Amino acid sequence: MLRKILVLLVGSFILFACNDSIEYSNYQDINNGTWAKDRPVVFELPSLDSLQQYHVFIQLRNDNRYSFSNLFLITELEHPDGKTIKDTLQYKMADVNGEWLGKGLGSIKENKLWYKEAIVFEESGVYTVTFSHAMRKIGEVEGLSHLAGVTDVGLQIEKADP
Repeated sequence: MLRKILVLLVGSFILFACNDSIEYSNYQDINNGTWAKDRPVVFELPSLDSLQQYHVFIQLRNDNRYSFSNLFLITELEHPDGKTIKDTLQYKMADVNGEWLGKGLGSIKENKLWYKEAIVFEESGVYTVTFSHAMRKIGEVEGLSHLAGVTDVGLQIEKADP
């Protein structure tokens, strides 16, 4: 009986864990959960279908040491021809009551943040995506050299219309 239940659980996990729309998913561990400003997170993308539209997400895991209700990121998307698109993005990380947004149990929360919607990677070659934090304390000009509480940064690419 126990064996049947175990087989059913494993089979259910495999069935629901598969997501055909995900083309790329990768995380990078942040050293000791403290993201240094001078240590950008870099992803080199695999070759993707040049006719397909994709949604691109930033995956970010934070713990209770993260002391802000928002997050500012500097993002760079470098095309194979060297053209670079640079953005400064702001994300809400907590609600008005200070409760973390995102999913997860315990002290670690995972946030799936929109980066690019319905993008087409038309050029062949390697695309590079780079993320750096741009956090600072209120009233201070200089940014934080180290941002505590970010444990992992990831990139996920999904087909826009699977």
